[in-house]
Amino acid sequence: MRHFLLILSCTPLFAAEPDWPAIEKHALELLQQYIRIPSVNPPADTRQAAGLFRRELERNGLQPKLYPTAPDGKTNLVVRLPGRDRTKKALLLLNHFDVVPVDVKAWRMDPFGGLVRDGHIWGRGALDMKGAGVMHLTALITLKQMGITPARDIIMLSTADEELNGTFGIRAMIRDHWKDIECEYVLDEGGFGSRDVFSPGKLVFGIAVGEKQALWLRLRAKGTAAHGSQPIPDNANMILLDAIAKALAAPERGKTNEALEKMRQTLKGQLAQNKFTGAIQRNTITLTTLASGVGSPVKVNVIPSNAEATLDCRLLPGVNADEFVSELKARIQDPRVSVERLSEPSDPGLSAMDTPLFAALGASIRKFHPEAVVTPILVPFGTDSVRLREKGVVAYGIIPMALDAAIVATMHSDEERIPVGEFFKGIRIFYELLKSEF
Repeated sequence: MRHFLLILSCTPLFAAEPDWPAIEKHALELLQQYIRIPSVNPPADTRQAAGLFRRELERNGLQPKLYPTAPDGKTNLVVRLPGRDRTKKALLLLNHFDVVPVDVKAWRMDPFGGLVRDGHIWGRGALDMKGAGVMHLTALITLKQMGITPARDIIMLSTADEELNGTFGIRAMIRDHWKDIECEYVLDEGGFGSRDVFSPGKLVFGIAVGEKQALWLRLRAKGTAAHGSQPIPDNANMILLDAIAKALAAPERGKTNEALEKMRQTLKGQLAQNKFTGAIQRNTITLTTLASGVGSPVKVNVIPSNAEATLDCRLLPGVNADEFVSELKARIQDPRVSVERLSEPSDPGLSAMDTPLFAALGASIRKFHPEAVVTPILVPFGTDSVRLREKGVVAYGIIPMALDAAIVATMHSDEERIPVGEFFKGIRIFYELLKSEF
């Protein structure tokens, strides 16, 4: 692996400019190597990924530090580039090494091949979020190599297990190493640009300022075991199906908040109609698992005495989780069905939208996308940012690429990929941001 080749302009009338073609070529090769490291969670053995980043940083004059947090290889990485004003708290660039598993049979290409085809780079993590990690790393190294001292310290943190509750990642770093990552601002995943996801026919970059609360529930139905040849009313499966139907019949009540109102104002009410915009405007309940049966393999002619299901409930900011569960139980109203909470949602509120960093983000995006509308948004899924908002940090989610809905849908799905050209623009947008004043 080689150093970045940065060519400085010798003309005194112009500011030095990085050699972007060389930087982009190297960054793409680095992302290919990164995708080829199968840092699947579980088990989230991120030692190899952390080693790749450490070597790249050290070869470019930076001093990263590794933080092993579990004996099975879960490893975090932190690196800092000092800024001019040490009285200001840092900006934290947050990304994660781990990725979700894959169904190899559903991919046309090797999900860990890092292949470039049809103008895209394919592979698990390309979008979530190895591509963004390489953008962060490349922008930071380019700043260092250009001899630019940023306005404040910039820290990059790459975590080990964002995809599994962050116990050995962001939670461990906040609990045990807060002084090493203490910051005023964080840039994480969540938002992105699109011409069809947010508003039809309009290029919109959504910067996430908050996210919905994750409330996971297990429904368990108890009935009577019996022979399948003789139907009975006390069938646990039928009891469970009835309870699920009642749970899913929750009224679609939205709850207004500043981020949604600002988004509607910015887009003049012209929101696209799709699963993303639908989810961020109301509470949602999704049936995710069903389990029942007797024996292995299960016997078709046996009615089981127990059946269970899980529901992934996502609540808007400001919604009381206890009240939500109480209302769900009241709708089910069956003593044969229990409702168990599998998660405790966090509601730290929204990050401020009138900060110098938010303004600098908008300016950096519009430099490369002059026609873009930049707006705060909510995201329907969870990120590590929620833990930092709990600490009072202003957290924004943005991967600055313009992506269509089909590409966005590959996150956690099959054939994950990102456009190479947008990956290159994302590096430049982050570089422009990091050298700006905020």
